[in-house]
Formats: sequence, structure tokens, C-alpha cells
Amino acid sequence: MVAEHGSSSSAQVEWFALRYAELARNVESFFRGKPHVVQVALVCVLAEGHLLIDDVPGVGKTSLAKAISQSIDGAMQRIQFTPDLLPSDVTGTLVYDPGRQEFVFHPGAVFANIVLGDEINRASPKTQSALLEVMAERQVTVDSVPYAVARPFCVIATQNPVEHSGTYDLPEAQLDRFMCRIPVGYPDHDAEVEVVVSGAQRRTPDQLQPVMTTGDLLKMIAIAGQIHLSPAALDYIVTITAATRKMPELRLGVSPRGSIALAQAAQALAATEGRTYVTADDVKTMAPAVLTHRMLLRPEVELQGRTAEDLLDGVLASVPVPQQRLPV
Repeated sequence: MVAEHGSSSSAQVEWFALRYAELARNVESFFRGKPHVVQVALVCVLAEGHLLIDDVPGVGKTSLAKAISQSIDGAMQRIQFTPDLLPSDVTGTLVYDPGRQEFVFHPGAVFANIVLGDEINRASPKTQSALLEVMAERQVTVDSVPYAVARPFCVIATQNPVEHSGTYDLPEAQLDRFMCRIPVGYPDHDAEVEVVVSGAQRRTPDQLQPVMTTGDLLKMIAIAGQIHLSPAALDYIVTITAATRKMPELRLGVSPRGSIALAQAAQALAATEGRTYVTADDVKTMAPAVLTHRMLLRPEVELQGRTAEDLLDGVLASVPVPQQRLPV
């Protein structure tokens, strides 16, 4: 599908693509051998979405999250999620100030540009739910008073597979707040050799230098939001997500929030490639990361060994790719 040009100028998008390439190089200088994983993760951040990195221990989930946060010169907070973590540790609380003789709000760890939530599914469901409001509305309400977090605001969380001991399923509403969920996977042989060399040299993502300011990031988020989505592209996105709601294999399909997330992610991906418009390939590239964690399978389907990825592949194969010509 070739769509019409959007309102972002070619010069803006060219600048965007150059800055993205610099950011990706910086992250990949530490996180080796996974360019597609890095691309999807950065596209999510550049769309100002929240990212969930889901895989087994030891494959570099936290390293990827820290490499991204270290590459951006903004306020970063890390939350180590544990069973005894309290909701107030995340959002903040009111503390009585004897000098002022009043309660004063003490911000929690979410008051940062990038929040690293390490092993988010090791905390209790009550603490996990403390993130619901701030991830959706970018504010925290304490004692009926809303407190806005700074922009840009992005939660990058890691989690171990739910079948591992000491973990709790993230509720559906929490999963839906994440724009993208990505696995990391094991590196290939050559990449793992490089990882071992870095580890032996005690190299950490904290040693990375920032290559982008929060001002640059905000500008890139704004440019991505102006990338053109043609009526055909919008129809394609909604047709895909609506198809998941009719699948007998699913007990819950993709919500309208998922449709919005797919559109925003496709816009950001198009900008990274220097285009002012979204193509069907952008949508298809981002669909697995954006949609599969929103597709909840019926137990009998899981027992058959089928996955959300398998079902989404079927949807993408069945939905016709729209064709739209550029204007003369």
C-alpha cells in the first residue's frame, strides 16, 4: 500500500530518521545481535508508548531497558518490583510536615521521564495496579488531588514468563496499557561471543553516554504523530483489530486502545525509515508487538499449543492489503 504524504515535512522526517539511527547505534553498541528487537523497542518509545520486555531470565531484558534509558538525557527512575513493594512506593504519598503543619506530597518513582520497572510481575497485583492511572493518563491521583508527571513519559518494564515461580499474571487492563510487548530471545553464536566479551570486561549499560535530550525526544514524538495515515491505512488497522474480536479461539480480542497503539507505532516506524506516510508493511511489522499481548486465548486453545502469534499470522494473511495510489 502506498499512501498519501502527511503533514510532517520531508526535512523534519529526514532529521527524525538521522536521530533515530544515532540512537539505535548507541543502544546496539551495548545490546548486541538483536537489531529488530532494538528497532521495535525504540519505535515504541518514539511513539511515547510503554514497553513490556517479556522473556526468560538472563537474556538481557534489563540491559536493553537500561541501554535505552542511558541513551536519553532525561530523568530516569528504576523500580525493582518485589512482593513487599507498596503502591505508595510507586506513585508517592502524603507526608505530614510539622513546620508547615500540613501534609505534603512526596513523589514516588513514577515521576521521571523514563521509569524502569524491573520484573514487574513479581509485585502483588495491588502494586501492579498502581501504574494503571499514570500509564493511561500520565498523572497520579493522591487524596483526590491529581499530580501530572513530566513529558516525555515512558514505562519500560521487564517480566519473566508467568509460569516461573514467584510471578503474578499482569491483569488484562495492565497489559492493555503497554503499547508493545517484545521477547528478546537468545543471541546467535557470534553475538553471544560479543556479549561474553562485554561481560568479562565488566561493561555495563551505565557506561553509555546520552545521544539525545528529552527535548529532542519530544520533538520526535511530535513529528511521529504527524505522519500521514490515509483512510485506507486506518481501515486496514481497524479491520485487523476487529477481526480478532470475532475469533472463536479468543476469549478477548484487541480493544480500540490497541487500534490506536498500532496506528501510533506504525507512524513512528514510518518516520524511522524517512517516510512521511504509513504503509501496510509498517502496520504488519508492528502488529505482533502491539497486538498479541492483547489477544487472550481460550484455555483449550492454549492446550493445543497454539499461540497468539499463530492466530495473528492467520488474521494478517486473511485481511486484504489495501492499495492506494499517490496523488498526481
